[in-house]
Amino acid sequence: QVQLVESGGGLVQAGGSLRLSCAASGSGFSINYMGWYRQGPGMQRRELVAIITSGGSTTTGGSVKGRFTISRDNAKNTVYLQMNSLKPEDTAVYYCHGRLLTRATMKTDEYWGQGTQVTVSS
Repeated sequence: QVQLVESGGGLVQAGGSLRLSCAASGSGFSINYMGWYRQGPGMQRRELVAIITSGGSTTTGGSVKGRFTISRDNAKNTVYLQMNSLKPEDTAVYYCHGRLLTRATMKTDEYWGQGTQVTVSS
């Protein structure tokens, strides 16, 4: 059973930094892409933060471009989100998201982590 396990959220002052991690646990899978979405207070939809493909291509949301960087460690099946110059409007629950291929069935599924809270105080 594949699971995405997040860590690294917390409370930080505006202008500060945090790093989030998301590890895909289990076996028998390949990662198509992994990344992060967030859902701010009162928001009904999750917003793309950043994703990274197995080939290393990245897509970053416009509101965080230049401040957030996504990276990956293929050996650990882990992606990282380095968040710098944090602003109060970055306050949200950050969800890890992945599209993984199960090798036994050659079926691709999407997975979500449980979410980690990031709070930026002004």
